[in-house]
Amino acid sequence: MANIIEISSLNVPGVEVFHSLTEAQLRNRLHMEDGIFIAESPKVIKVALAAGYEPLSVLCERRHIEGDAAEVLKRCEGVPVYTGSRELLAQLTGYTLTRGVLCAMRRKQLPDVETLCKDARRIVVIEGVSDTTNIGGIFRSAAALGMDAVLLTKDSCDPLNRRAVRVSMGSVFLIPWTWLDEPATSLHQYGFKTAAMALSEQAVALDDPRLKDEERLAVIMGTEGDGLPEKTISEADYVVRIPMSYHVDSLNVSAAAAVAFWELRKHHV
Repeated sequence: MANIIEISSLNVPGVEVFHSLTEAQLRNRLHMEDGIFIAESPKVIKVALAAGYEPLSVLCERRHIEGDAAEVLKRCEGVPVYTGSRELLAQLTGYTLTRGVLCAMRRKQLPDVETLCKDARRIVVIEGVSDTTNIGGIFRSAAALGMDAVLLTKDSCDPLNRRAVRVSMGSVFLIPWTWLDEPATSLHQYGFKTAAMALSEQAVALDDPRLKDEERLAVIMGTEGDGLPEKTISEADYVVRIPMSYHVDSLNVSAAAAVAFWELRKHHV
């Protein structure tokens, strides 16, 4: 059984992980495998548990213990479950909980780039995207639309940020990912051609048959507004644009990613 602990204030030892630690403190950049992340909602927590992530503690509205959170709690045997009124938990977290439950979980050791690329045919490179909503959306599309893995530059948002996890609907637990320390051109050593998504005069259309014919392709997505750095664009094997109508110049990066992933997938999903 889960260890139910009734709380009536914010000062109970153990609940600080849900209200006083910043995302940076949870993440622990120096020792990532010792870091923690927060998963929100029963559906997302179940995806994380199924992917082998270890639960450390749960924060749950009292009314959900035998309701929406019941299945999650059965799979968190021995884990402390802090519970209280909806009002207290909203005060503790700063917002009303989605479906009434949060779970603090231990991060896993990430794979290295070589291991991640070994059997992949289509990968996503996220460069400099710092918006948590966009990160979550890109991960959800990558998992759903046949990408094999995701690489992120260090100036991108952490995929295990609580909002990114929620927006991805747990897809961050389904598709392999890791950080990329080298330029995207370093992927040439693993047999990948690079395709930078950018508005450029030398860009080819997304449906150019050469793109889909590539055995291994890395699709590079840049930040909203500024897009990809000129260096990344100039060094890419392909610069790719999505043809637009009605004089619309571009799509949100998350929407553009979904369109690109579907068109460039190597195999039908």
